[in-house]
Amino acid sequence: MNIREFMSKDHKDCDMLFAKAENAASTGDWETAGQACNEFIQAMNRHLGFEEQGLFPAFEEATGILTGPTEMMRMEHDQMRSLFVEMNDALEKQHSDDYLGAAETLLIMMQQHNMKEEQILYSMMDQRLSEDASYWQQKFNDWEKQ
Repeated sequence: MNIREFMSKDHKDCDMLFAKAENAASTGDWETAGQACNEFIQAMNRHLGFEEQGLFPAFEEATGILTGPTEMMRMEHDQMRSLFVEMNDALEKQHSDDYLGAAETLLIMMQQHNMKEEQILYSMMDQRLSEDASYWQQKFNDWEKQ
């Protein structure tokens, strides 16, 4: 499995957790919403961390490009993390309008972000990091065991 395939699959896994939390919040099932949102945020932090601590530095080293796509992705990651905080605050207050508003903003951001990664950045990574394919495959295998 290449970088694009693995990371795109993880996007879909995170999206499923997001939808579960959003559905529960929209019906006022705060216990389920809280659990699902926590699972979603943990999965997202794991995903974002893997990119920021593994893929992005490797890509930057291989290409010499330190600004541009990875810099933009990091900025978007920070924006997403801010929305995670807003969602958690709304959950604590059991305020569905605030939660759903932050969730809607996050959904739009994730859709745009994921499209850029899946259609552009991950493909570039697969090309530039191809000599390290077995290394990344081992990383993905280790990640799935966690």
